[in-house]
Amino acid sequence: MTTKVKLDILTLCGSMRKDSYNAALVRALPQIAPGDLTFKEGPAVADIPIYDGDLENVSGFPALITALAGQIREADGVIITSPEYNYSVPGGLKNLLDWVSRTPDQPFAKKPVLIQSVSGGAFGGVRMQHHLRQILVFLNARVLPRPEVLIGPAAAKFSADGQLIDALTREAVRVQLAEFSKFIREFNL
Repeated sequence: MTTKVKLDILTLCGSMRKDSYNAALVRALPQIAPGDLTFKEGPAVADIPIYDGDLENVSGFPALITALAGQIREADGVIITSPEYNYSVPGGLKNLLDWVSRTPDQPFAKKPVLIQSVSGGAFGGVRMQHHLRQILVFLNARVLPRPEVLIGPAAAKFSADGQLIDALTREAVRVQLAEFSKFIREFNL
């Protein structure tokens, strides 16, 4: 068991929308989480260039990717919060994962990861979570199996100004974050 009092969590949001419900969930995490988790937001997926093997061969990794890989390595755990696009992972998030997976000492290997999703539909992003788990299994990440948080329909759970107002959803997120804290400590990473 790790003896760290505070666990450093890096958050990654798969949405590029200005008024994203997924970004609103990321902003709500510090108020909902147990006191032993501290949060740092990763870069916006919109800031990451499209993966290009030729670019990698000629120029190496963009500075943003090198910095992100370092942030992932240094974090005790990573939370990925994302919408579902066309039954799967949004292109920007997949692009981020493709870049980072190619860095030396691939940083997701054995890293505790928690997945969350917010969707306008009733299924809450379940298909995105399924596909993201497949990607993360290939990267050898340690994905928290449950409890899952799939929030939908989003408009009923968030206020017009982006606050997570649904009490049952807030409690589900709190329980998931508490389990993630235990999960990280059990892996002693």
